[in-house]
Amino acid sequence: MAMFKPENVEDFYEIGEVLGSGHFGEVRRVRELATGTYWAGKFVKLRKTSCSLLGLERSRVEQEVEVIQALQHPNIIALKDVFESRAEVVLILEIGGELFDFIAEKEILTEDEAIEFMKQILDGLGFMHSKNIGHFDLKPENIMLSDKESPHPNIKLIDFGLAHQFLPGEEYKSTSGTPQYIAPEVINGEPLATATDILSGMSPFQGNTDEDTLRNVVAVDYEFDPQCFSTTSSTAKDFIQKLLVRSPNDRLTAKECLLHPWIKPLTRQQKANRNRSSINMKNFKKFNARRKWKMSYNMVWICNRLVRLKLLCKGNSDAPERQCESDAEDTESKPASLLRRRLSSSS
Repeated sequence: MAMFKPENVEDFYEIGEVLGSGHFGEVRRVRELATGTYWAGKFVKLRKTSCSLLGLERSRVEQEVEVIQALQHPNIIALKDVFESRAEVVLILEIGGELFDFIAEKEILTEDEAIEFMKQILDGLGFMHSKNIGHFDLKPENIMLSDKESPHPNIKLIDFGLAHQFLPGEEYKSTSGTPQYIAPEVINGEPLATATDILSGMSPFQGNTDEDTLRNVVAVDYEFDPQCFSTTSSTAKDFIQKLLVRSPNDRLTAKECLLHPWIKPLTRQQKANRNRSSINMKNFKKFNARRKWKMSYNMVWICNRLVRLKLLCKGNSDAPERQCESDAEDTESKPASLLRRRLSSSS
């Protein structure tokens, strides 16, 4: 059971500027009075009654806290404190900036550099999955850089609001997510597994509209654009292809990803090919700019709306509506989860 302190958060932390805001509250920079250390304070509004449409149910906040507390790992965000009042819960978390913003500032990104980031992401995911916990909302906004000034920046997975810990034999379904980052089984209302986290992250399925994107996800319809991948090694492409697989049973696990030749070369030639290859940053910068524009408009879509538009379940117009985690008062778009916003700097 997560421990929620009844004390006033302002007795322990100085509350600073707003770093981001969302449907259920906001994130502020906070300074610990005892040490002067800066943290991110996630202020979550609580739902007053079971019938209320405003705020988040305490049980959902408690679930997120318990998941983070169970995942003490160098590549997973750390939770320092939790404070509770009648109106809100405040989570005191590590502070940092978005990995994608850091990468977008670079003129050149070698595959070796990309692999170092990927290793950390996979290490964090692998640890989660070893605990039978799925993140189910893995995407650029939820990959944090703890200190961009460090020569070897540390990656942190953040935002566990949609995370779920599987019980033995449990069949779990969810239709929450952001169109370009969710796996086909989410769209089709099929049982999820930790493998769902592997087919998520950066979108290879981006269409002109979210409807087109969802169709591409279900069909696993993508290609390696020559403009984007002309300098990318064949081993890197093979790694990507083994992740973008329709059936979760056929995808690589996080542990298997770490053993792929792109991550762990088997021969000198494989390593040499990797060292000569790089990422096309021009196209990456364009993707990052477009992604940020979409963040401000539509973060977590309501999947029931898409079902009504007959876009899910492989075009089956008779598919039943499925429940998804959302607030009924906002049926057109969902704002960014609190920590998905870019944190302006590391302390």
